[in-house]
Amino acid sequence: MTSAHPSKSPLTSQQWHAVSASFLGWTLDAFDFFVLVFLVDVLAAQFHVSPSKIIFTTTATLAMRPLGALIFGLLADRYGRRIPLMANVIFFSVVELSCGFAPNYTVFLILRTIYGIGMGGEWGVGASLAMESVPTKWRGTISGIVQSGYSCGYLLAAVAAKVVLPIWGWRAMFWAGGLPALLAFYIRWKVTESEAWKQHRMPGFRSIVRTAVSNWKLFAYLVGMMSLMHFLSHGTQDLYPHFLKSEHGFSTSTVANIAILYNLGSLLGAVVFGRLSERIGRRRSLVAATMVALCAIPLWAFGMGLYTLAIGAFLMQVGVQGAWGIIPAHLNELSPAALRGLVPGLAYQMGILVAAPVNNIEYALRDHFGYAWALAGFEVVIIVVLATVVSLGPERSGEDFLAQPRTE
Repeated sequence: MTSAHPSKSPLTSQQWHAVSASFLGWTLDAFDFFVLVFLVDVLAAQFHVSPSKIIFTTTATLAMRPLGALIFGLLADRYGRRIPLMANVIFFSVVELSCGFAPNYTVFLILRTIYGIGMGGEWGVGASLAMESVPTKWRGTISGIVQSGYSCGYLLAAVAAKVVLPIWGWRAMFWAGGLPALLAFYIRWKVTESEAWKQHRMPGFRSIVRTAVSNWKLFAYLVGMMSLMHFLSHGTQDLYPHFLKSEHGFSTSTVANIAILYNLGSLLGAVVFGRLSERIGRRRSLVAATMVALCAIPLWAFGMGLYTLAIGAFLMQVGVQGAWGIIPAHLNELSPAALRGLVPGLAYQMGILVAAPVNNIEYALRDHFGYAWALAGFEVVIIVVLATVVSLGPERSGEDFLAQPRTE
């Protein structure tokens, strides 16, 4: 599908609607997750538990994401992208809204665990819808835009921490997470079904599972790569606000300002490296982005002042989300034609299952090496291993989704 007026826009209105639905779904899903990272100390005091208990709820959320990817991925490959995406958005919005009514830590933990199912299902369905809807030559750029929704969600959470939290309190932060349910109406009326899915749809769940099993080697590689990607992203983002507060004594407002700045860096990195991947390939662009992150570590972890840390955080997320901006296109291109709803999302979320303890690991390392060295040392190792794995892996940049055979 190509635009009738390429001089005016690279995408048709239908293609823009598909991209918008994917982008907004991931933005709002990420907002619902990152609200918590600004509330660690607040919730610990509210529920009379240690901060480590609140941090554990992020681990529970991350650990349940593969289940959501499995459920919604199977539905997306069997019934199409639109209806499962609508169901997913409503699901995670309702659960997030419920978190604002949690009376104690136990209920809150259960709700955050259930929320992980919704968060896990959104990315794979939304990414496959967007990647299958856009022209091949724009796939890298749109990949960066779609993935930047994650950074936009983090950015919105930082704004909420600065504006909503001081006025209406922590419960309102979660209540705001119920608004994404309205996105389902937009998907229902504006988004059309993927033509690639219609061409390669499988006759039943058994065929989907059988095809997935036959591609187990590829899937194992994708899970390994995505595990490292999640160690990179969550290892540089989730505890960083707490690090800035506890190690440098910055106020919640100051930390929110830094988070806003480094999420602007994330947006820049995702789009720039996504576009770059169209010229030099997915693997080279991804490795180049990780090198930016590696060079930013001294400022990011060991900066002694507000401005130094802010610059380091900005550059770090340019690199981290620059690498992530390539992932939607890269995973969908590597996945079998009939399994783009399941395989990219499940590999993505199985990777987070492996990386789920990252916050607890870094927090534990802090007790032995100090916060800065714990964050820096862990991420140096991750970046080096990730760059090696990506460099030695496969690439199918520019794969024609409509021309692929029905089964693989």
